[in-house]
Amino acid sequence: MTDLPFDGEIRRYFREDAPSEVRDEIEDAKKGEILATDFPYDKKWKRSEYEDALATIQIELVKMQAWARETGQRIAIVFEGRDAAGKGGTIKRFRENLNPRGARVVALSKPTDAEAGQWYFQRYIQHLPTAGEIVCFDRSWYNRGVVEKVFGFCDDKQRDKWFEQVNPFEQMLVDEGIKVFKIWLTVDRAAQLQRFMDRESDPLKQWKLSWIDVEGLKKWDEYSAAISETLAKTHTDDTPWLVVRSADKRRARVNAIRAVLQQLDYTGKNAAALGDVDPKITGGPEHLGG
Repeated sequence: MTDLPFDGEIRRYFREDAPSEVRDEIEDAKKGEILATDFPYDKKWKRSEYEDALATIQIELVKMQAWARETGQRIAIVFEGRDAAGKGGTIKRFRENLNPRGARVVALSKPTDAEAGQWYFQRYIQHLPTAGEIVCFDRSWYNRGVVEKVFGFCDDKQRDKWFEQVNPFEQMLVDEGIKVFKIWLTVDRAAQLQRFMDRESDPLKQWKLSWIDVEGLKKWDEYSAAISETLAKTHTDDTPWLVVRSADKRRARVNAIRAVLQQLDYTGKNAAALGDVDPKITGGPEHLGG
């Protein structure tokens, strides 16, 4: 068998460069224990309780999509967060029982030369939802606020211009009638590193890793600064950030779905079945940290 693309790099970082408190947290963790120093729960949500809750809200999601299709609603959900925060898994649970013809994922790759010469928001506009459609953005125009800043893919002038335009851009979407939701999944440093090591050792999950993930391990503080600034400047009344603590992926997925559905007045909505959002898991930018 040939070597895997990141054969040992992340574990080498764990042994040689990770902060001692992060290594200790990972090494001392017991099975089922949550890797997050300030997480409000000690143990992961019981699988049986999670699966029951997820099954119930899947029915509510199907109702919501039927309502969106019948009434011509346009729904855009932006999923952002640190690498390995659980964006893909959360999106999967949003979509797994929806009609794929009306619920799609947009996960854009590196801009082409032509796209690099466009207005920054231009390539995202063509992917916005049409009538009756739900679009999940697996990363979005917020790349400029965080990843591009951390890795020097844009200069400060470009980022400042983006900050000037992003709130008016999103306000235009809202004024146009598009329902915009912005979800930021936040994860503790130890949990992120453990997930990276799990991916590195699993040939079926290696595709989830990139060189940016590996290099990003060394830039935790730079990411933290860029994230805090970005959320502070783009958390508005009409397009607020929904920050979800994702050290426990089960709680994160259910609460993210509930938070979106609670804000939509769809036909046949069953509030009791939908359940309440856990304020310990989901809130505004004050929830940053894990």
